[in-house]
Amino acid sequence: IVAIEMQSYSYNPSPIHLEAGQPVMLQFVNRSSGGHNFTAREFFAASRILAGKVRDGEVEVAPGGARTLRLIPAAGIYKVHCGHPFHSMLGMKSTIVVR
Repeated sequence: IVAIEMQSYSYNPSPIHLEAGQPVMLQFVNRSSGGHNFTAREFFAASRILAGKVRDGEVEVAPGGARTLRLIPAAGIYKVHCGHPFHSMLGMKSTIVVR
């Protein structure tokens, strides 16, 4: 399990390190009072989603909420950001490194 905390305005850990071809459970936890998402279209397109919901390359997490996703990631370096207005500009972006 890799826990990814969403805060105003960051992801923790950053960068996110995963192993290629190894099933992993990503647990997204929103620790803020505002909504956030985890937008990583190229990462999700290259991964094999086993369980959980990804819509248009995004995982939306309500304030104080959590979402879980199980997938098999493909090797590569991928960009991630929060797609909410101005959140990325305020620093809510990171990188996913899959080796």
